[in-house]
Amino acid sequence: MNLQISILTPERPFWNGQADEIVLPTETGEMGVLKNHAPIITGLDVGAMLIRTNQEWTSLAIMGGFALVKQNVVTILANEAQSSENIDPEEAKNDFETAKNNLEKAEGVKDKVEANFAFKRSKARFQVAVKSKNL
Repeated sequence: MNLQISILTPERPFWNGQADEIVLPTETGEMGVLKNHAPIITGLDVGAMLIRTNQEWTSLAIMGGFALVKQNVVTILANEAQSSENIDPEEAKNDFETAKNNLEKAEGVKDKVEANFAFKRSKARFQVAVKSKNL
């Protein structure tokens, strides 16, 4: 293992461990991190985070936050995080479809912002549930 990963949420430390590689959902797109990555602080968007350990991928839903990468230590401060084991795929699919429809129907700035956040959150949960079946 090459990277020491810590994911912290306001409620509790969510995940601690080592990994060979991670893929983060940043505000400017996905960002991969390998051993000896340049030091960086980045904002995290709502999305799926991937962690590779021993050729196996683990998928987590991250609901925004920040990541600090420095000297092979990655510290993630997330607003919320969920693992695929805690997401019912059928429920996630239904939530995603509902959020998608609500986003299309949203009128007014406030409603669009709220609908967009709900859409991104449900999309991340759905992606994680689907990826856990496919990886």
